[in-house]
Amino acid sequence: MGISQAHHRAFLLLPILCSLSSFSLLSTRANGASNSDLVYKGCSNQTSGNTGITTAIAAVASSLSSQSTSSKFYKTTSSGGGASVFGLFQCRGDLNPSDCSSCVSQALPMWSQLCGPTAAAARVQLTGCLALYEIQGFPQVSGTQLLYKTCGSGGGGGDFEVRRDTAFAQLESGIGGGVGFYATQYQSVYAMAQCEGDLSSGDCADCINQAVQKSEVECGGASSGQVYLDKCYISYNYYPNGVSHGGFGGGGGGGGGGGQTSKTVAIVLGSALALGFLVICLLFARTLVKKKDDY
Repeated sequence: MGISQAHHRAFLLLPILCSLSSFSLLSTRANGASNSDLVYKGCSNQTSGNTGITTAIAAVASSLSSQSTSSKFYKTTSSGGGASVFGLFQCRGDLNPSDCSSCVSQALPMWSQLCGPTAAAARVQLTGCLALYEIQGFPQVSGTQLLYKTCGSGGGGGDFEVRRDTAFAQLESGIGGGVGFYATQYQSVYAMAQCEGDLSSGDCADCINQAVQKSEVECGGASSGQVYLDKCYISYNYYPNGVSHGGFGGGGGGGGGGGQTSKTVAIVLGSALALGFLVICLLFARTLVKKKDDY
């Protein structure tokens, strides 16, 4: 009788323990990467003497912040006091609304913190989002202008470059479908790409193609790399021994940095581990039920 009751109590506790363990796995994996890490900043050397510039920048920031709770891409213009300022934000394509809003809210104050309150233009790229502004008339660059790159210190070795090139080809094919954000993996190479939200599918595909070419030139055989152009970015990582602490190199609005990983693969892996653990729990529960019936 005592043994039967003990088995019954264990059976009642088992679903709770399994659920807690599964949740722990998911939380640990999903929280592995920070969306607010600074990847790079771009600050204009020019400053505006217009007294209305700070007011206009503040108005743009307020508008972007309010829109970040319901959109992953938004642009606006604000005029006042003789100053006109354009601004936009874009979150990484796999972020949920809450994470997107949180990322943007952290990026916006960095305009003045990193570039000063009257810079003619400021661009802040975090792992999970991009936020920028520029005054009217600020010189424009080509959409495929290289703004920033980072390459891993070690080479992939073996047939890595063949694997990477195949992943790149899948990336270009996927982004060419007009989705604006695409992530893929091929034989331990994880790659991700994103274009600015209002680019046409053709311009997006051209931009990513340019980013791939620049990545091959700039990073050579490096096992990881992130290349940011004015209107798009790509990120790739190679994990020959399995994914470590996530999967895709970070990026948002792009955005990613060396060593950063995306929640996309983290959640997938966490879910798989959680599911496997749950199956083990259920099999164990079945064994307990059988033993209880035997008693």
